[in-house]
Amino acid sequence: MRALAGVVFAVLLTSAGCGFQLRGTANLPFESLYIPSPGSGIALELKRNIQAGTGTRVVDSATQARAVLEFTSETREKDILSLTGGGRVREFRLRYRVGFRVYDPSGTALVPDSSIELTREMTFNDAAILPKEAEEQLLYRDMQADMAQQIVRRLSAANSAVR
Repeated sequence: MRALAGVVFAVLLTSAGCGFQLRGTANLPFESLYIPSPGSGIALELKRNIQAGTGTRVVDSATQARAVLEFTSETREKDILSLTGGGRVREFRLRYRVGFRVYDPSGTALVPDSSIELTREMTFNDAAILPKEAEEQLLYRDMQADMAQQIVRRLSAANSAVR
């Protein structure tokens, strides 16, 4: 009887929860994808995300693929956000922008030219230049991982007539 009450309580607790669910896997509308230039950072990160979190295979040639993801641009920018009273940099804004498109082997656009931009702000201190450079690199790596996840989400919303 005690076990049954515990099970009933657990079911009621999970059904009355806050609605949080794990992200899980994405469903991409194509079974195979070719990503040119796998040596670049974003391409490698995206390839890992697709292989680990979707049922889509990443293939080694465009002829084997049902879709091709092509990067049209990838830029990193660093702008001064604020200065101290003495004219020294206090904060920077880091920007990471990636342009891409997805098309099928016949050249039909599945995802038209798209661009995603991420920004992060970071403080700066002249007395700690090396740690701040390391922090900047960590922020760019974090933005790259976030960018790959956002691209996967965009791909999952692509034209589902590709299968």
